[in-house]
Order: sequence, then C-alpha cells, then structure tokens
Amino acid sequence: MQETNFRSGFAAVVGRPNVGKSTLVNALIGQKIAIVSDKPQTTRNRILGVLTRADAQIIFLDTPGIHRPQHKLGRYMVGVAKETLTEVDVILLVVEATTAPGAGDHFISSLLRETKTPVFLAVNKIDRVKAAAIPGIMAAYSSLADFAGVLPISALQGENLDRLTSDLLRLLPAGPMYYPPDQVTDQPERVLAGELIREKVLQLTRDEVPHSVAVEVEEFREKGDFLYIRALLYAERESQKGILVGEGGRRLKEIGTLARQEMESLFGNRIYLDIWVKLRKDWRNQETSLRGFGYDLNLVRDGERD
Repeated sequence: MQETNFRSGFAAVVGRPNVGKSTLVNALIGQKIAIVSDKPQTTRNRILGVLTRADAQIIFLDTPGIHRPQHKLGRYMVGVAKETLTEVDVILLVVEATTAPGAGDHFISSLLRETKTPVFLAVNKIDRVKAAAIPGIMAAYSSLADFAGVLPISALQGENLDRLTSDLLRLLPAGPMYYPPDQVTDQPERVLAGELIREKVLQLTRDEVPHSVAVEVEEFREKGDFLYIRALLYAERESQKGILVGEGGRRLKEIGTLARQEMESLFGNRIYLDIWVKLRKDWRNQETSLRGFGYDLNLVRDGERD
C-alpha cells in the first residue's frame, strides 16, 4: 500500500534553446529519452520523462526552447512551451552559466512572473566556467524573478543533480503514483526511432539543413528476429536533399549506421533500418504537413498558430 506521505507532480523544464534542458532531463531520469545536439531548437515537441523513487514521482515535461519564431513550426514550438507552464506543479527554469542573462532570459522571466506556480532556477554548465565566477553569475540570474530556489548544476557532469531532485520534491504536493515505477517516458518506440534519426541529422549536417528536416517512420514491425524500420527524411529544398544523401550516399549511410547502433542499444533488438530522402517544400509553414508529422497543433492556442 502506498504511504500517505508520497509526493508526486509535474515539472515543466523551460529555458532558451540550447541551454541543456534535454541533457538535464536525460540525466535526471538516468536514461536517454530526449535527443540532444549542440544546435538550438533540437526539441520540437513536449517530451515526458518519469523519475520514480520509493517516496516520490516527478514527471518532467521537457519543452522546446523559447525563441523568436520564424515559421509555423517555430510558433508551434514556443506555444507548446508556454502552454505547458499552465499545467504543472513546479517550473524548472534552466539557464547557462557561460553567458550573462540576455533578452531571451528576460522575456522568459517576464512570462514566469505572471504565473503563481513556483519556479526553481537551475544554472547549468558550471563545468565550463571558473568556480570564482559562479557566485556572480548566480546573482545575475537570481535577479530576474522571485525564485523558489536557485542551484548551480552541471547536467553533463551530474553535479548537484541529487540535490536538485530533492529541492524540487519539496515543492511538490502529496499525491499518487501517476505512472508505473518502471516507466520512464510516454514516447512509443516508433517515435523514439524517428527522433534518434533526426538527432544524427543534427549531428552530421550544418547551417539550415538540420532544422529543415522532418522524419516520418513509415514502418516499424518485427520481421523474423529483428525490427524492420523504414523512415523518410523530408527536406525543404533540392539542395538539402543532396547534402543529406552526400557523395555516393555516404552521409545518409552514416546517419543510418549511427541511428541503428543507438536504437539497438536502446530497444535491445537487432535493427534493419531503411532510410530514404524526399522533398516537401516549405513544410515548416504548412499546417497539414505539421499535423502529418505528429505535431499536435491543438496543444497551441489559436493566436499562436496564425
């Protein structure tokens, strides 16, 4: 029987693009559930990660980075992040110690000042700065809003993550276990497969190409003693198709090899991965395409879809 002092709740992880939100959620969960790269706007959808302990359960909602959108996909991503703020018990604002607060941080802080939900501040990437600089950086970010707590962390090195979990738990109410103790995400393997492919595109391409690519998993089925996965990469321009394929098909093969290796490790199955590249012009501005690629535009208010 579950004890009455069990704590549980939902925590929105928000911040500017590329501050390490997905790396942090993966580290807190102890397993990769969200793709990561060194490029901003890697996360496009809200991703749920479940951390279960004997006395508590925290459901983290990893959100897209809040930025100035340039297309309908961007407006959707920002809308998802803002909508999530209204649905949680605590908000975890992630900033990076390597830069002073900028316009993006001030904008996000202005949104957070409008909510009554407690906001905890995590100053990430302290492994990249000198220890003597950390107090000043903490003070600069702490002045942005009235935070329920502030903590310097390194998601990459695991520094202060146990303390972060304990601090967040103190802000959660008593409640039930929402998910089974062995569940770490609500993402189906089919969706994870597509995201892992997109992660490798992000890692192996430059400039606008990675942000112009969508992945559609057409088939995901058992075939003998392995999983057969057929995926389509959609680019917006013919030149991007050429970059994705590479000379003699080498880049597409590398994308497939790296994605397959990680899938086999994650899923515990042999994988046959079949990837093709297609053209769909300006898909990021087409509502039909966005819905077709799995972006739930109903999560976003009408004013943010226009």
